[in-house]
Amino acid sequence: MQKVIQRTALARKQALRRTVKNHERQELMDRLTIRRQRKEFGVALYGQHKAARQNRWEDWEKGSLAPMRDSGLESGIYGALPGTILHPPAIPKHLRRKHILFAEGDKVCVMRGRDQGKINVIQQVNRDSETVIIKDINQYDVIIPEWAKSRLGHQGDTQAQSFPVPMDDIRHVIPLEDTESGEMKIVIVDHAYAAGPYNERPPHSKLPKHSRYVSGLNIEIPWPVEEEPAITDGDMDTLRVEVETSTFVPTLRKPPFPSTIIDELRNKYSKFRTRHDPEYLQEKMMEDYRKEYRESVSMMTPKTDRKTLGTARAAERRKAMTDEDGKMHLSEKTQAFINSHLQETWKNLPKQKAKGKRAHLGKE
Repeated sequence: MQKVIQRTALARKQALRRTVKNHERQELMDRLTIRRQRKEFGVALYGQHKAARQNRWEDWEKGSLAPMRDSGLESGIYGALPGTILHPPAIPKHLRRKHILFAEGDKVCVMRGRDQGKINVIQQVNRDSETVIIKDINQYDVIIPEWAKSRLGHQGDTQAQSFPVPMDDIRHVIPLEDTESGEMKIVIVDHAYAAGPYNERPPHSKLPKHSRYVSGLNIEIPWPVEEEPAITDGDMDTLRVEVETSTFVPTLRKPPFPSTIIDELRNKYSKFRTRHDPEYLQEKMMEDYRKEYRESVSMMTPKTDRKTLGTARAAERRKAMTDEDGKMHLSEKTQAFINSHLQETWKNLPKQKAKGKRAHLGKE
């Protein structure tokens, strides 16, 4: 039983480590994807600007001798932009703003760019790149590839589309009452902030849950009114009458579904289970008993007995050769060898001294 619990805990730890690694790997891939998208967007945008500057300089330098770029094979797409720069790259999650103050249907004013001062309604909000698409604002001709012409049913080579506008380049346009004259005037909100209360939204709503206010005046900016989507019944939809009709009758005579379904749902052999059937626990306990029995039987073999007896005798000899402090005693043979070696050394020591004195006198 302890092995079952240990195996379950080990499997959980391994699954947790695997999940953490997968999460880190996914975050790394997201960062690399965002970096690649931002690089491609910057390269495409810079290439368009560089080509436009070169063409403008060439037209000014050559004058009437400048080439006619709106002719030839590119006559239909001259001045149009590729669709690659239609979608700006996503901003990393840690750099995104916490609250989005714009929604579809808001009336805003463009503060920067070639359409500065124009007012219109937001058609789409992209929270990943923090950009909005405004109706009839920031429009450019986009090159339509050949494979998209038949799908869209478009005959020309280009089509005018509104390019995204950053949220930092737009401001709210709301009606406010003049405190002096009492008249309603359309004003541009320079600064706004998000705060409570947080409202509950229906499932189909795309509006944020927080509220927004005009900075300094603390006047709430109302969110645009959303229309509820029309729900129509299809051929494959279940009727409401059939859904509300109760067909289950509770009873204690039989289970609501076969026990085999429970085994399929729970996976009785899963390594992550903490509650097991009694039969499964009994089988695991029998496996432990069998393993203990096999280990005990292996000790009664002649080879194992000989090894065990030799180990015990070596331990007894080692214990007999130690004193009370645990230090080893020298054997008689070792002591006799040491004594004989010392005696020979002392016998030869005077002769060596004499030889050394004679050699010294000879040199003198």
